[in-house]
Amino acid sequence: MRKHNGMRPQDIVILLKIISLHTPGWQNKQLADELYISASEVSESLNRSAHAGLLSDDKTKVYTNALFEFIQYGLHYVFPAAPGAMVNGVYTAHSHPFIKKQFTSEIDYVWPYEKGRVRGLAIEPLYDSVPKAVQADKQLYAMLALIDIFRVGRVREIKFAAAELKKIFDESL
Repeated sequence: MRKHNGMRPQDIVILLKIISLHTPGWQNKQLADELYISASEVSESLNRSAHAGLLSDDKTKVYTNALFEFIQYGLHYVFPAAPGAMVNGVYTAHSHPFIKKQFTSEIDYVWPYEKGRVRGLAIEPLYDSVPKAVQADKQLYAMLALIDIFRVGRVREIKFAAAELKKIFDESL
């Protein structure tokens, strides 16, 4: 087995995609195709996640409690984000359509995306292909937007994101 050099941002995206599939019969190629990530990168990511204790050794089950703990307490330290320039993109964090109903803000956050129809301050996604990948997977989109709240949100927003993400993870069991 290769040396573990730490988690990478796409590892979180891949684990969330597995959760959003709601089925144990997924294949690496399916993850690669739906996330626009190479199959070899998916394989390496699954190995890193298993080594980190976020995925079973047989790479079939995400340990949602461990993943939730990592997201809640470590994500903003390991994969921080800061709002950038005004760009076209896809809503994220508190600007996601569902989350926006819970909070009012004069500033929208978006993942930069050339086909994006909305404008806001740029938040770099965990992986470059995220804005494209979420177009076909609403649950993945919601989870990744909630994740961004941990990266850029305030306390009240983070508490909301934690509760919503926990609900999604509990439903996936």
